[in-house]
Amino acid sequence: QVQLVESGGGLVQAGGSLRLSCTASGSILSIKSMGWYRQAPGKQREWVASFTGTDTTTYADSVKGRFTIAGDNAKKTVYLQMNSLKPEDTAVYYCTAFRFRDYWGQGTQVTVSS
Repeated sequence: QVQLVESGGGLVQAGGSLRLSCTASGSILSIKSMGWYRQAPGKQREWVASFTGTDTTTYADSVKGRFTIAGDNAKKTVYLQMNSLKPEDTAVYYCTAFRFRDYWGQGTQVTVSS
């Protein structure tokens, strides 16, 4: 089993920045990738960004150029630096990890005011 704990959400004005963190614990060996999804009210959960053990990063088009995902393999922590935030970025952000199957964190709220 893998446990994921997120932190760093909050309220920020449009144009501001936030950094989310997610630390994995438990059976962390063989985690292949970690990443972030988000779910806005009334919308489906959508993929935001991923980080693999080979330091490969990928982004959704909606956040490319504004968000940066980075990982610390030693700490089994993944970060999401979010800059130039927009009201449409408002959502609950979920950390994920893949180790034979998907694991999810409990989510952290990000609210961007206009």
